[in-house]
Amino acid sequence: MLPIRDANPAGRFPIVTIGLIVVNVLFFLYELAFALDAVVYQMGLIPYQVTHSLSGPVVADLFTSMFLHGGWLHLLGNMLYLWIFGDNVEDIMGPVRFLIFYLAAGVAAALAQVAIGPNSEIPLVGASGAISGVLGAYLVRFPHSRVLTLITLGYWIRLREVRAIWVLGFWFVYQFLLGVLSLGAQAGGGVAYFAHIGGFVAGVALVWVFAPGRPGARY
Repeated sequence: MLPIRDANPAGRFPIVTIGLIVVNVLFFLYELAFALDAVVYQMGLIPYQVTHSLSGPVVADLFTSMFLHGGWLHLLGNMLYLWIFGDNVEDIMGPVRFLIFYLAAGVAAALAQVAIGPNSEIPLVGASGAISGVLGAYLVRFPHSRVLTLITLGYWIRLREVRAIWVLGFWFVYQFLLGVLSLGAQAGGGVAYFAHIGGFVAGVALVWVFAPGRPGARY
């Protein structure tokens, strides 16, 4: 299931959400302007360094890594999810709290992946951990919001409006299953599923701190 848009208008201009998208794009253009692999190893988060030689630059990598991406598809996929779900979460938190929430979820996501592969020397990059936190917060606060979703089952392809609880619930279960299946294959690169899981769980927990209230929806 691929979300296209939600039917849940925000009450304020999502300045931080748009700003984060712009910053992610600018970081990726910076990667393309230089050697992408070199930038990834310089500014990405390497789990081995976190667990064996934690220092100021490594702490900085916790934050810079969440603005780097491994390719256009990686970037565009992440920005699509941030665009769809970020404005509503920013709306209920306010710009400053949303930015702090986003960064905190990103750090939690990175540390979750480090915990799974503490000796890995493969850099972690991407906004998906932080955005997973946004998805977790959205699920808690807007479970019944309608999301226009592209559903594919083989040759059967349809656009349907589906409640957020099903779209995001399916996404989390899918990430969890793939994460469990990837436990025996940490030597190579690939998707950091436990960063997604950790970010999502952090978002579910932190939304009660940054935006306490009952679930609701506007559509």
